Amino acid sequence: MASLRIREAKEGDCADIIRLIRELAEYEKLSDQVQISEEALRADGFGENPFYHCVVAEILPAQGEPQGPQVVGYGLYYFIYSTWKGRNVYLEDIYVMPEHRGQGIGSKIIQKVAQVALAKGCTQLRLAVVDWNKRAMDLYKTLGARDLTEAEGWHSFRFEGEAMRELAGR
Repeated sequence: MASLRIREAKEGDCADIIRLIRELAEYEKLSDQVQISEEALRADGFGENPFYHCVVAEILPAQGEPQGPQVVGYGLYYFIYSTWKGRNVYLEDIYVMPEHRGQGIGSKIIQKVAQVALAKGCTQLRLAVVDWNKRAMDLYKTLGARDLTEAEGWHSFRFEGEAMRELAGR
């Protein structure tokens, strides 16, 4: 019987992480937007001043099985700051391969990030989800998250590409 381990990602996990990022983008019908490379993930997450942190969900084979551990999910997060609440963590991505869903792996990934956040003195764990992913929204609500669009009317915005360059050049 295989078992599950949720652990901090290591530099050697970057190939699996990029594979899962691409799967997530395909699931969200946004494959054309993935521009990150395995090399960039390695440089940005495992240097002296990492831009992000990551946990991976790994299936460990039963004793005597020939295959090694298999990375089946990940949670990529980073620290942010709220002028009202102080330290926060933002869970940028959470993904579990479809054939491994429904086993509590996603909940365990979120739990691990919450443990890290509390250990670092964070007051909030934030994340966003596309509006059509009801299964994910239901999971987050079941785990105790508040939907800020429903509760407070917050909308998320971003500047990117040409709009960001124009803004910076004003």
